[in-house]
Amino acid sequence: MTDNNIRDDWWKQAVVYQIYPRSFKDVNGDGLGDIAGVTEKIAYLKALGVDAIWLSPFYPSALADGGYDIIDYRNVDPRLGTMDDFDAMERAAHQAGIKIVVDIVPNHTSNEHVWFKQALADGRGSAARDRYIFKEGSGPNGELPPNNWGSLFGGPAWERVDDGQWYLHIFAKEQPDLNWNNPEVHEEFKKTLRFWADHGADGFRVDVAHGLAKKLDGASLKDLSRWTVHDSLSHDGTHPLWDRAQVHDIYREWRQVFNAYTPHRFAVGEAWVVPEHQYLYASPDELGQVFNFEFAKANWDSGAMRTAITEGLKAAERSGSTPTWVMSNHDVPRHASRYGLPQVPSSAHHQLAKDWILRDGSSYFEDRALGTKRARAAIMMETALPGSVYIYQGEELGLFEVPNIPWDRLEDPTPFKTRYNFTEKGRDGCRVPLPWDSNDLPHEASWNDSFGAGASFGFSPKTKADGSVSADPHLPQPLWFKDSSVNVEDGDPDSMLTLYRRCLELRAQLLTPTQQTTIDWLNMGKQAIAYSRNAAEDSGFQRIMSITNFGTEAIELPKGTILLSSHKLPQNGTLPQDVTVWIAA
Repeated sequence: MTDNNIRDDWWKQAVVYQIYPRSFKDVNGDGLGDIAGVTEKIAYLKALGVDAIWLSPFYPSALADGGYDIIDYRNVDPRLGTMDDFDAMERAAHQAGIKIVVDIVPNHTSNEHVWFKQALADGRGSAARDRYIFKEGSGPNGELPPNNWGSLFGGPAWERVDDGQWYLHIFAKEQPDLNWNNPEVHEEFKKTLRFWADHGADGFRVDVAHGLAKKLDGASLKDLSRWTVHDSLSHDGTHPLWDRAQVHDIYREWRQVFNAYTPHRFAVGEAWVVPEHQYLYASPDELGQVFNFEFAKANWDSGAMRTAITEGLKAAERSGSTPTWVMSNHDVPRHASRYGLPQVPSSAHHQLAKDWILRDGSSYFEDRALGTKRARAAIMMETALPGSVYIYQGEELGLFEVPNIPWDRLEDPTPFKTRYNFTEKGRDGCRVPLPWDSNDLPHEASWNDSFGAGASFGFSPKTKADGSVSADPHLPQPLWFKDSSVNVEDGDPDSMLTLYRRCLELRAQLLTPTQQTTIDWLNMGKQAIAYSRNAAEDSGFQRIMSITNFGTEAIELPKGTILLSSHKLPQNGTLPQDVTVWIAA
């Protein structure tokens, strides 16, 4: 166990590793990662130096949206294992000193959830239907949607049922939105939180945390058409769907559940809200922490990165919490690719990267060497900051986005519910199963020789328990994964994996023990992100400086002991472009 994890408020300075279970490790050969696969790799995670793992949804699901369409909130998808498997994983993680965070999805259920099936069966005006948001349609016979809202995944945000009513689905039609004005919904989710806390969950990640409280009554739905589903950044709290003041009543209820446990449980909210509202979700009276997505949205630009850091620190101070830092997750293109593409400002974040993915990686040149260099600099810039760092599986290997997955192998609903190849290709490129073993080569090459067929790179065993050949991974792995496999990087002192391990080791030794929540900016020019922090008392140092050079001109380094650099430094005492250095003084 890390020294940080001994503390009851461990999450305030934690390194949390996000696991997308279906793509992490498959032990039974069905091509899907599973809970037992997480257990198998606990030693790897401990050696990496993380404080906690966050499991994306592993619940029973029809997989209309990568597991975020949940059929049963208090069980494990049989394709991923059993509750016994979860309990075994919990014991192994805790024995290794690793905390567990589970994903809670309270905005919507699956349309195969028992509640929704009952709502359809019981009909108009029923108590079961009131758990969701059903409305009458527009038009002479109600044959048109209640208003013009479009789903975030494309197409209308309303779906008609057999008796003529329409239900709201902000995401896929298989994900009907819950009605949080219904007391039964409140009680059901408090029961779910207790269930997983009783099974050893130390915390929760809250999906779409800003979307639960909706106001659709008391006004014509057509009158609400001036708002869109896509605009979640409401400054005044008047949007009928997003970031409404009433959502905080829900989380104050949840806080009572969290505080009934010793130590208190915590939660981190996925709330895509304006920065000045983040602090509300992160209050000690509510979730405790909220994601700061500014790193994940930013281009490789010193101004954008400085803004991300400044706003993250400010929001955390106002909430009485600690900041969070995120560069990649299961919803955004991998940052090693983003940083290797042309850095062009756009009105929507990642627009150029999404365009590149839409065209199978052919529209812009991906400079992988440059992307890797910047990704190495970025992780050092990020992990020296106070607060919590959230790492997405595979970034520690320096994995790039896989933009050229064949269209007939895609799983994400986005490309099929939008205008197909005129809008975007979706998020599967960052969800491809991890490569563990470069010696486990595919048994054949296919799809223009870019991908391997068969269980490959150690994600699945060669054969199942019955001796039959394992299934292909649920998403195809590119052949270039061979060079980024864990076994290759494990023995390479210059690999991304080695750098991550060293960053987390030094962070735990020199920075985390201070429990500091602030930084001191260093004046080293506009093209530098340079700051210092107190060093741990027993380290022999007073200050630790982190300096990242975004500019073309080399920066003269201050005196001190160089602890680590993201790239080999010249002998003249300067810091080249796209390099980070940690200096102790």
